Amino acid sequence: MRTDQWWRSAVIYQIYPRSFADSDGDGIGDLRGIIGKLDYLADLGIDAVWLSPVYPSPGADAGYDVADYRGIDPLFGTESDFDELIAGLHARGIRLVMDVVFNHTSIEHPWFVEASASRDAAKRDWYLWRDARPGCVAGQPGAEPNNWESIFGGPAWTFHEATGQYYLNLFTPEQPDLNWENPLVRAELAEVLRFWLGRGVDGFRMDVINFVSKDPRYPDGRVGSSGLGDGYPYFSNGPRIHEFLAEMRGAVGPDVLLIAEAPGVTVRDGELYTDPARGEVDMLFQFEHVGLDSGETKWDPRPLQLAELVENLRRWQLEIGDGWNALYWSNHDQPRVVSRFGDPAYWRESATALATLLHLLRGTPFVYQGEELGTTNFGFTSPDQCQDIEALNAYSALLSRGLTPAEAIARVAPVSRDNARIPIAWDASPSGGFTTGTAWLPLHPERGLFNAAAEADDPNSVLAYYRRLIALRHAEPAISLGRLDTLELVGDSVVRLVRVGEGSTIEALINLSSTPQQVAADGGTVVLSNLPVSADWLSLAPWQAVVLRRLGG
Repeated sequence: MRTDQWWRSAVIYQIYPRSFADSDGDGIGDLRGIIGKLDYLADLGIDAVWLSPVYPSPGADAGYDVADYRGIDPLFGTESDFDELIAGLHARGIRLVMDVVFNHTSIEHPWFVEASASRDAAKRDWYLWRDARPGCVAGQPGAEPNNWESIFGGPAWTFHEATGQYYLNLFTPEQPDLNWENPLVRAELAEVLRFWLGRGVDGFRMDVINFVSKDPRYPDGRVGSSGLGDGYPYFSNGPRIHEFLAEMRGAVGPDVLLIAEAPGVTVRDGELYTDPARGEVDMLFQFEHVGLDSGETKWDPRPLQLAELVENLRRWQLEIGDGWNALYWSNHDQPRVVSRFGDPAYWRESATALATLLHLLRGTPFVYQGEELGTTNFGFTSPDQCQDIEALNAYSALLSRGLTPAEAIARVAPVSRDNARIPIAWDASPSGGFTTGTAWLPLHPERGLFNAAAEADDPNSVLAYYRRLIALRHAEPAISLGRLDTLELVGDSVVRLVRVGEGSTIEALINLSSTPQQVAADGGTVVLSNLPVSADWLSLAPWQAVVLRRLGG
């Protein structure tokens, strides 16, 4: 039985370490860089930090290919740096949530090194090995055990010549999938969680955790435009997923925050994952709302339909039952929300309007680094500016489909994960205050417009608005713990959101368009607005958000 549910009224800030702050001038963010910004985080008002991986890694997928689950990559600092970071956060009343990547390891992890030594290796069964398809010659195209396509493109199986079998890699060939059917694997991963709890960590975000139980038949998937099969129905939400999660919960106890990242789940799945009575995970990252502007793939975009977005948010709010949502617009895998769902011409207004909608929903809001500054997409014009393996693979695939280089980069640029990984602009200097060296990714060309130094003391800045928004959420139980009464689209572009708590009601009217809109409210005191509000206001300016409070629940 959970006794401490601090996360229900919390706001969590995600740090992507290599792009946050660089303390030693090598162009890559590090732990001491984060330590130097702890007062900034405290001033923002956040309750916890989600730290993307800082484990030793060869970097095939920017740290999500882990070579040692219990270490700190020297790229980011030392063990003592990590201890100092936890102490500094806790001293400021901020908790730390670690990212754990348990679906797969790096090929350089000692477990895989041992597993790949021979078919008789002690850890061979720690990974998923299969023979070639019957009647095919191992190692030849089309001989893979099934036709699944990896998340990043290409077959999801890699032939290991030395032992004559294939291993499953749902992401890159450098990320072999672990075999969760093996109880020794699960026991070791549970020990990893306990190890970090012993170091002072407060919770875990579990990367693609709904992939760890696969359909044991490994059937072919429906063939798509790539010529490969969609294995998602067979490698996600598998037959033992809830058993496995319950086992992890048992290993850490009821009060440790567990967050599941679960691509492709439905709201019904989400209800099961986060049902407090089941006790598996506390909240869920789902992907439906960030897929509404995609066609068959994210590289085939379609215009966002606002009515569809609002309906999707409403459904996840009302149909998840007693479960809990992890609320987000952006993270290390998603482009900047101002460019995606807002209007860069109204970058301040749309950044704050979208933030208002997100933070007033039922669930725990996440702020991705730089989001509180109103950061937009980079505007990539060449693949040479990118490092994201997913985007580079997609660029090559689009060229093979007959697109020109200009057409291919135009498809990739708006949704590349590198948009989120551009280093944070702390000031408007040539180095952006991020590093004294050369940054690992190019700095944002418009860092003079949105940077922390310029916004810190400006009461009209996006940063100042985030501080007020987070403070309002903490101060108003109707927002943090109340029920959702209404979430609807009024007309073509105004979102009306009503939250009800004991003793008060919060109503928000948010114009998600670049044209003025007429509105009607049920009355109340204006407690927050991203633009000036007159006493007799009856219309919303482009991207204006107004939040009112009424007594009575």
